Amino acid sequence: EVQLVESGGGLVQAGGSLRLACAASGFTLDDYVIGWFRQAPGKEREGLSCISSSADRAYYVDSVKGRFTISRDNARNTLYLQMNSLKPEDTAVYYCAKWDGNSWPDWGQGTQVTVSS
Repeated sequence: EVQLVESGGGLVQAGGSLRLACAASGFTLDDYVIGWFRQAPGKEREGLSCISSSADRAYYVDSVKGRFTISRDNARNTLYLQMNSLKPEDTAVYYCAKWDGNSWPDWGQGTQVTVSS
């Protein structure tokens, strides 16, 4: 059974940092493109970043480019999102998801990130 479990969210002041983790089970993380998404209250889910299966390419949406870094630890089968210079508008529930070649069918339960001003 494919499982993705996010952790690392919390309350942080603007300008602070958090590192989110996404622990994968039921599949080998480095065989797939994996991505980070977020959803703020009253807004649609937004794609933030994804990393290729070989981890040699990473993509970021403009709003987080230069502040967020995606990485993976294959030995731990875990994906990370290092978030620096956080802003109040980064407040959202953050999710990781696995790409199956056509869609994102597998999602974690999410972790809440709240950035205070």
